[in-house]
Amino acid sequence: MAFFNFDDINSLEKIYKINLINSCSGFKSANLIGSISKDGNTNVAVFSSVTHLGSNPPTLGFILRPTTVPRNTHQNIKEVGYFTINHIWEEIIEEAHHTSAKYPKEISEFDMTNLKPEFKGEFKAPFVKNAPVQMNMKFVEEIYVPSNDIMLIVAQIQELYINDELLEEDGLINLSKGNIAAINGLDTYTIPKFKKQLSYQRPKLTNSL
Repeated sequence: MAFFNFDDINSLEKIYKINLINSCSGFKSANLIGSISKDGNTNVAVFSSVTHLGSNPPTLGFILRPTTVPRNTHQNIKEVGYFTINHIWEEIIEEAHHTSAKYPKEISEFDMTNLKPEFKGEFKAPFVKNAPVQMNMKFVEEIYVPSNDIMLIVAQIQELYINDELLEEDGLINLSKGNIAAINGLDTYTIPKFKKQLSYQRPKLTNSL
């Protein structure tokens, strides 16, 4: 089994270290975040850090790298207060990944890919058309993490759209039915498959062991 201690990791070649540490936490969500500036310029970018923070109220978060360089997504969210989260599915993986390219804010990634914006509901931010799961998010707060110079963006779900065939009777969104992608590391995509749904677990009685 390969072994790395803290000093080993810090001394690794840069790209090797980035790949190693970005993949050691396991599969990550694969999402496109759609936003729009106050001037109406749309933006869409791939993120692998979207995570559940709470159900009541329905809250998600994602990580932004340092804003010492322009971050169009962050600027748009702060200007408008809303953005969308759209699950990446198998057919658009390459187009979705291209949104990681750094374009000037006046150039929309929608125009540089085959991804199409979709506007619906009460809020202004663009969805990604045909995404099996789409969420309109309201910005709540940002939490700075000085040890890594990153920010956790916290937002609440305002609108949730789910393809009918993905939604199970118990409320589970069965992502396998939509060929929803996950990300391994930085740039490796996989399509996880449903294996088993287990029941809520309670402690065993000692005399039953």
